[in-house]
Amino acid sequence: MPTTRPFPSPTPLAANPATLLPLGAMLLAGSFSAVAQDTGTEAVKTLKPVTITEKAEEAQGKDSVRATTTSIGKGKQELRDIPQSITVVTEKLVDDRNLDTLKDVLHNTAGVTFLAAEGGEEDIRLRGFSLAQTGDIFVDGMRDPAFYDRDTFNSDKIELLRGSASMLFGRGSTGGAVNQSSKQGRAIDDHEISTTVGMYNYRRVTGDFNIQTGEDSGLRINAMVTKADNNAAGSSIDKRGIAANYRWGIGTKDEFSVGIMSLDNDNGINYGVRWIRPTSTAAATTAGLNTAIAPQSYYGMASDYNKGNADYITASHTHRFEDESELKTSVRRGVYTRDQRATLWNYATGTGINNYSDATVLTRGAQNKIQDLNSVYLQTDYTKKFSAFGLKHEVFTGVDLAQENKNVFRVTGGATRPSTIAATPNDGASIDESARVVSRANAFQADNLGVYAMDLVQVAEHWKVLGGLRFDRMRGNYITENAGLWTGSYEQTVNDWSQRVGALYQPNELASYHISWGTSFNTSADTYSYTTTSQNTPPEQSRNFEIGAKLDSADKRYTTRLALFHSTKFNERNTDPDSAATQMLLSGRRHASGIEVDFSGMLTSKWEIYGSYMWMPDAMIDVSNSTANGAREGERPGLTPIHSGTVWTTYQFTPELRLGTGVNFRSEQTPATNPGVVAPGYATLDLMGEYKFNEKVVLKVNLTNALDKLYADGLYTTFYTPGPGRNLQATLNLKF
Repeated sequence: MPTTRPFPSPTPLAANPATLLPLGAMLLAGSFSAVAQDTGTEAVKTLKPVTITEKAEEAQGKDSVRATTTSIGKGKQELRDIPQSITVVTEKLVDDRNLDTLKDVLHNTAGVTFLAAEGGEEDIRLRGFSLAQTGDIFVDGMRDPAFYDRDTFNSDKIELLRGSASMLFGRGSTGGAVNQSSKQGRAIDDHEISTTVGMYNYRRVTGDFNIQTGEDSGLRINAMVTKADNNAAGSSIDKRGIAANYRWGIGTKDEFSVGIMSLDNDNGINYGVRWIRPTSTAAATTAGLNTAIAPQSYYGMASDYNKGNADYITASHTHRFEDESELKTSVRRGVYTRDQRATLWNYATGTGINNYSDATVLTRGAQNKIQDLNSVYLQTDYTKKFSAFGLKHEVFTGVDLAQENKNVFRVTGGATRPSTIAATPNDGASIDESARVVSRANAFQADNLGVYAMDLVQVAEHWKVLGGLRFDRMRGNYITENAGLWTGSYEQTVNDWSQRVGALYQPNELASYHISWGTSFNTSADTYSYTTTSQNTPPEQSRNFEIGAKLDSADKRYTTRLALFHSTKFNERNTDPDSAATQMLLSGRRHASGIEVDFSGMLTSKWEIYGSYMWMPDAMIDVSNSTANGAREGERPGLTPIHSGTVWTTYQFTPELRLGTGVNFRSEQTPATNPGVVAPGYATLDLMGEYKFNEKVVLKVNLTNALDKLYADGLYTTFYTPGPGRNLQATLNLKF
């Protein structure tokens, strides 16, 4: 596949990733120089309790659905010290519910919905706001914007920060941000292999091997292979991944880490099921699910596929000063490719819910997407605790640099997809995809610089105040191309500030109450493209106001998080052909308000529970120039159900036997632009049984969507992607 990427003009940071790498070396060198500037004494290991605490935190994630710390808010912090809502899905919950993908994990957090477009994870919604089309997905605090199906085999927890967060991460982050925390090498010997088999010829093997290489060093290798004829939602699975991380100096003054990650997807793709309408004129304004089509049914071609590769390497150095301050520098280089050949089918003309039958003809059209993305990210964060003017301070400050290059290719020629009938899903028909011609359609390059500072101040015995400010500069270039010739060239430079303020009241070790306000901005290049008007359009602006609390039980084994929020995008992009000849208008506004509740931990010594719930009764498009149904002023935005959430609970009946059950639910919702479509609300039931033969051998059985509920998982204007149907899987876990 072509990967050349010329651009029309130089950029302010660097012309290509290779020239950014020396900057990374400089940042690492600056980090290393802190060693020489410390006291001149030899590097001394920190006290053993530091390492013990680290191991305890790692064990907590594997042994509990409750988390107490996070790294998503810059540096490692106690959750109670962050004046903003955060949901943490630990490795224990991932394993209990067999959550193989990031999308599976996000189903287990309230307020998250999915746009069904282009396949994969292109557009995730939180509180009804887009997570910047995967631009708000992070790995270990560094942006991970590529389009690919993310797997959880190398994640020890997934963190979801809710509300505006551009002060932390820069552009985007209106609805929030998702951070995948990777498994790190540890100074112990610990190995684990899990083998899962299930319906649809499902087979998955994961290995987690940690080898102690020294007193304060360890190598960790995680590997995964997964295959299935069907994922219970119409797509085959064929993927494999490997990740390795070597850490040395663990728990000492100077800690180093080098990690690699490689994920190869060669999956099938169920692009979606068309909404079905009555054929009568009087009722033609409404549409719903085609309940005659089972979620496992597939009407695409046997030759369809959704291939993708994600490969990146990360190096980091952490220096811990004698005054308890810390400097961490990280560099990541990533290469991502995607080749999607999908089918979007449609009903024959005149088909409606009243005359749909097994003989109904379904036409099939091509939905192809080929693209690649290369990126370099450099990030340095400094944290320090000190006292000044009688007040205790915890300062977080840093700088990050990034360069992203994306190419999108068009696909032409080749055979036409043949039609089929409703009675023959999975008919095995195929075409020769290799006969199609691939040429570059457009290319995008962005250089980004961000600088931030934040201070958490203990102003009284029980009170803390937080203030933060960030400046971002982004330069974007975009070209369109046909037959090797440029057909358009666009560029934009954005300079913007983001703020965050908050206050915490902590009357004791069990309670923390907060109030916060933060901003975010979205550039016209969130979709990695420009037009004549969008290149001249300033960023959209958003803000989030929140009041909340984090409450622990007396034994600190159970936590409840509560939040009342109001999020507003107050200058949303609009197009008005009468007055916006050179740029889009920023005259739109929408808001969402509601209540969130998370709870996790041990109710008793044998009863564990996790829950995440959002009630969002107030969501509206306040100002809009659009005349499209579902995007008009005064309407409720799409993908914003009033109720959403999940509950999961397990009980240890005997030392060997543990049983669990859970429910995922969403109330009715509409697509982002709604042509009279309402997807019904749903609830799915999951069951789990686990038998521990001994400390090293455990057998677990999961039955997901036990009642085989048909529901729309992702919504789009003309179609929906079905959620997985009933699925039975058994997992044997071996430790040694």
